[in-house]
Amino acid sequence: MKAFRDELKTLLSGQGMPYEKVSIMVSLVITVIFSVMLGLNYAKDTPIMVIDLDNSHYSREIINDLNNSQLIAVKAVINTPVEPNELMYRDKAYAVVYFPQGMEKNHYNGEAVDIGVFYDNTSSSALSGVREALNEIVADVNNPSLGTGDTIQGGTKLVSRSLFNPSDSASNGEVIGFLIFFSSMFFAFATLGMVPRLRQEGKMALHLKLGTAYDLLQRLLPYCGCWLIANFIGLVVLRFWGDINFSGSILLYFFVQAIYIITLGMISLIMGWGAANPGAASSRMILFVPGGFIFGGYGVPMTLMPEWVHWFNQIFPLTWEFKFIRDVVFRGAGFFDCATTIGQFMIYIAIVWIIFARKFDKEQIAQNN
Repeated sequence: MKAFRDELKTLLSGQGMPYEKVSIMVSLVITVIFSVMLGLNYAKDTPIMVIDLDNSHYSREIINDLNNSQLIAVKAVINTPVEPNELMYRDKAYAVVYFPQGMEKNHYNGEAVDIGVFYDNTSSSALSGVREALNEIVADVNNPSLGTGDTIQGGTKLVSRSLFNPSDSASNGEVIGFLIFFSSMFFAFATLGMVPRLRQEGKMALHLKLGTAYDLLQRLLPYCGCWLIANFIGLVVLRFWGDINFSGSILLYFFVQAIYIITLGMISLIMGWGAANPGAASSRMILFVPGGFIFGGYGVPMTLMPEWVHWFNQIFPLTWEFKFIRDVVFRGAGFFDCATTIGQFMIYIAIVWIIFARKFDKEQIAQNN
């Protein structure tokens, strides 16, 4: 009983992780918030695009059928040849449907009509609704008994191709997702307690007296370097041990990784700023890392989430990291292909920096006065 009372006193003292609070918070977050965010239970309005080179009455009828499905939504119809992968950058489309020239003529002549479908297989679980909807629509088109006014039986079929991860390799999906997630989680553990530790060592007072927020930020650089090297080694292992498809520029990869990890480091310092000690700060990792994994497209397919979650998940830095991984690593996007995402992330970085610098300046003014 003495050991029990002693450990209970330590648990409630605030000298380490406040597990009594964290356990309840995790329970409430999982059961309440996630139930709301994942309440759809099916993929709704999964975005697709159509390349319609036939531009006929028949092709437009099929496009209307696609748009009327609750499982998919046609975001754009293009009447000129375009590379399908370019339409998938920044998660703009999970599939591209291709109508070849002469499709209507072949259909009414009773000849075979092949409709091409290019799937973005960076997240195969997100494509179930698209495949289901396309198969149902083609089956309806081939069945004149449904009262469509078309008396021609059969002839139209889907010819599909999976892009970026044609073999459904785990190295191109779950493995790299876990690599980034766990690396980010342990990076947060390593940096969350930095400010409380500096206070205990008496170094924080020196920073506030003589330094600037930039000087404090420099302390993150060794950790950032370790993260960049470790994750690149992980990709090398996946490339030679597994079968990862690294299609992009290595320089662009390092650039987006560098800005991501510095941003994650600033958020770690902000989140751990007011903790009583490094142990208490480490528990705050749950507030900003796991959410990005769950709602960033790897824990749960984005197509299963309501539209408002697609906006809410932008507050998690890991959401942005997964966008860069899908575009740069898997889809082979160049700088200008993902410039919009980079620009948006720069705004995100600016907001994080303002909060970080403001926090430093506020404490600096309070100490010097």
